[in-house]
Amino acid sequence: MSDGKRSADRTRGVILAAARERFAADGYERATIRAIAADAAIDPAMVMRYFGNKEKLFAAAAEFDLRLPDLSKVPREEIGAALTNHFLDRWEDDESLKALLRASVTNEAAADRMRQLFADQLGPAIMHLSTPPGGGDAHRPGPGSHLGNPVGGAQLGDPTTPVPTASAATRAGLVATQALGFALCRYILALPPVANLTREEAVAWLGPTITRYLTAPPTPRSGLNPPQTG
Repeated sequence: MSDGKRSADRTRGVILAAARERFAADGYERATIRAIAADAAIDPAMVMRYFGNKEKLFAAAAEFDLRLPDLSKVPREEIGAALTNHFLDRWEDDESLKALLRASVTNEAAADRMRQLFADQLGPAIMHLSTPPGGGDAHRPGPGSHLGNPVGGAQLGDPTTPVPTASAATRAGLVATQALGFALCRYILALPPVANLTREEAVAWLGPTITRYLTAPPTPRSGLNPPQTG
C-alpha cells in the first residue's frame, strides 16, 4: 500500500471516528460538518472531499437499529399491523433513519447501509419467529413438510413449518418494499395522498399486505422456495 493510500485511509478513519462521536452527542440535525472537522482537527473542506456532504458522512459513520419488537406472541393476523405501527414510530421518531433513506436514493454507500440494515435485522427476526421452541433448527422441515415446500406454505409463528432460509429472506425483502417505499413517499417525497394518510389509514392499507407477505403460502412461481432437484 502506498504512503498516499495509507494517509487517505487514516484521514477517513479520523473523520469517521469524530463523526460517530459528534452524531452520538448532538444527533443528526445539530451535528455540523464544521464541528466534526474541528473534532478531527482537519479542514472542513477535507471532510467534504472524502464524503461529499453530511448525509453521506452520516450514512458511513452512524450505527442504525430498527429496534424490532418481539412479535412471537402477537396473533398471526395482527403481525402486519404491529410491524406497520412499529415502522411508523421509527420513521417518525428517528431523524437518522430518514437521513439515511434520503442519502440512499443518490449514494451507493448509503444504499448499501440501508440494504445491510434490513438484511441483518429484519431477515433474522423473521427466521427467529419461525424457529421451533427449544432452539430447533429453522432449516429443518417440520412434521408433514418438506424443506423447500412446507405443507400449506411456511407459516410465520407455526413451529411445525419453519420458514426456510430462502423463503425468510424473500419475505423480509417484500416487507422492506412496504417499509421503505412507504417511508420514501411519506417522509422524503411528501407525496400528498400518502403523506396525508392518518396513522390508522396507513396501518389499514399496509398491515394486511405485510401480514400476507409473512404468512401466505408461497405460489409455485413466487420464488419463495428453492427449486427441487433429483
